[in-house]
Amino acid sequence: MSLLLSSPCVPATFDLSGITGLEVLHIDATLVNNYSASVSEVFLFTQPSVELLNATFCNVTVSYTHPGQNDTVHAEAWLPATNWNSRFQAVGGGGYIAGRYAASYANMEGAIADGYATITTDAGVGNTQDPSPWALLSPGNVDLYNVQNIGSVSLADGGLIGKSLVKSFYGKGPDYSYWNGCSQGGRQGMMLAQRYPTLYDGIAAGAPAIHWNDLLSSIQWPEQIMNLLRSYPYNCELDSINAAAVSACDGLDGIADGVITEFDTCLTTFDPFSLVGTTINCTETGETISISSTAAAVINATWSGPRTASGKQLWYGYNPGADITGNGQPPNQRIGIARTNCTPRACVGIPHFLSNPWFRLFVAKDPNLSLFNITHAQFDILIHRGQQEYRSFIGTEDPDLSEFRSAGGKLVSFHGLYDQTIPSKGTEHYYQQVASAIPEIDDFYRHFEIPGLGHCSGGRSGQPNQLFSQLRAWVENGTAPTQTSVKITDLEGKVHDRVLRRYALRTNDTSQRCD
Repeated sequence: MSLLLSSPCVPATFDLSGITGLEVLHIDATLVNNYSASVSEVFLFTQPSVELLNATFCNVTVSYTHPGQNDTVHAEAWLPATNWNSRFQAVGGGGYIAGRYAASYANMEGAIADGYATITTDAGVGNTQDPSPWALLSPGNVDLYNVQNIGSVSLADGGLIGKSLVKSFYGKGPDYSYWNGCSQGGRQGMMLAQRYPTLYDGIAAGAPAIHWNDLLSSIQWPEQIMNLLRSYPYNCELDSINAAAVSACDGLDGIADGVITEFDTCLTTFDPFSLVGTTINCTETGETISISSTAAAVINATWSGPRTASGKQLWYGYNPGADITGNGQPPNQRIGIARTNCTPRACVGIPHFLSNPWFRLFVAKDPNLSLFNITHAQFDILIHRGQQEYRSFIGTEDPDLSEFRSAGGKLVSFHGLYDQTIPSKGTEHYYQQVASAIPEIDDFYRHFEIPGLGHCSGGRSGQPNQLFSQLRAWVENGTAPTQTSVKITDLEGKVHDRVLRRYALRTNDTSQRCD
C-alpha cells in the first residue's frame, strides 16, 4: 500500500489534536530512503530473524508534554511508504529504558520489514540504564511524574499517538494493533492489558518484569546475603555448583539434553552444601580451590528467594541452571545477580544495575545510601516500603483482565526457565491469579514456559519465534495457539526441535504441561 504522494512525510500532515492530556511541542518528519538492516530474533523475541532491504519510511518524532508536569516525552514512529500491511505494532524497552534505544530500533526494523507501522517511546526519561538523572527531584523527593510516565502513562500516549499518525499518513487507521516486548517491554505489555485494555488487539509479553518491587528484591537478595556474611565467593564456585545441579537434575524429565525442567524435584533432591570442600579448577585464581560454604549459602539463597529476618519467604528465587554469575554471556555483557569481582586473593560483590538504584533512589530516596551496610531487618523494611509506595505506579500485577477480555484482546506471554534476571515463577504466579479471577482464561490468554531459555534470549534454547504470528492468527482468525516450538541445543551441540504446550494450571492432568 503506497499513499506517500497524497500524504507527504512533513509535519503538517499529522494531526494529534484529538488526544487529550498532552500538549504537542514539536513534530519532526523525515523521509528515510534505502534503509537496510539484518535483524536477529534476539531483538524480536517472538518473531524470526529477518532482512530489511532498501526500505522507505517516514520517521516521525513527536515531542510533547503533559501540561503542569514539566516533562518532555518523545515518541518516534516509522511509517512504511510502501507495502504497509494495514497494521500497527508498538515495541517495548528494557531495564530502566522505556524505548528509543538500540534494542527498540532493532525491533522496529523487524516490524517495518514485515510491513507494520511501528512506534517507540522514551517515556521522558532518556535512553540510559542509569535512572539517577531522572529519579529524584532532590534528595528525599522522587519525581513521581517520571515514574508514572515510564510505568504506564507513556504507554497509553504511544498507542494513541501511533494510531493518529497512521491515520494521518495513510488516510485510515490500522486494521489491527499489536504490542511486542520482553522484560521491561513485557511489563509494558501487561500494563497495557491491565490499564488500557482497548488500545491493542494483541499483546506479546516476554519475561514480563511485573511485580516490579518483588522481582528487584529477588535480584538484590544474593548480594544482600553476601553482605550479611561479609564473604564473597569466586564466580567459579557458583558456576561449579550450578553445573553440578544441571548434571544431577537433567535426567529427571527423561531427556538428557543439559536442560532441567523438573525444578521442584531438583530443589528437594540436590543439596548445594554437599559440594562444600570439593576441589575445582578456578580460572579466577589460576589454580585449584575448594568450594566454600559461602558459595553454597549464596546459591541456596538465590534458588530459594528472598526471606525476611524471621524466615518468611517474600518472593520467588531463580531456577537451577540459570546463569546467575553472567559468565555464560559475552565478555562485555557479563551481568549476574550473584556476580563478584575477584582478584587472585579476594572477591567483592558487584551492585546490580537494576536493584541497587531501585532501593537507593526510589525507595530510600537517598543516592548516598550504601546497601553494603544495611541489616537484614533494614532490607525487609525497604522491600515493604517499596511495595507500599509503587505497587500502583509500576507493579503491574493486577490480575483483573476482564476489560481486556471483553474488548476482544488476546495475550500471549512466555518465560525462559533459565531466566537469570526475572524469576519465571513470578509470571506463573500471575497467570494463576488471572485464572482464579477469570476461569475462562484460555479464551484470551496463553502462557508458555521455555526450558533452557535465559532472559529473553540465550541459554540452550532458542526463542519462541513463531509466537507472534500465532498471536496474529488468534486475533484475526480466531485460531488460538495450543503449542509453539523452540530449538534446543543439547550437550553434544546438536540442535533439536521441541514442541511446547501452553502452560496449564497445576493439576493431576499434565497433558498440557510444558514438554
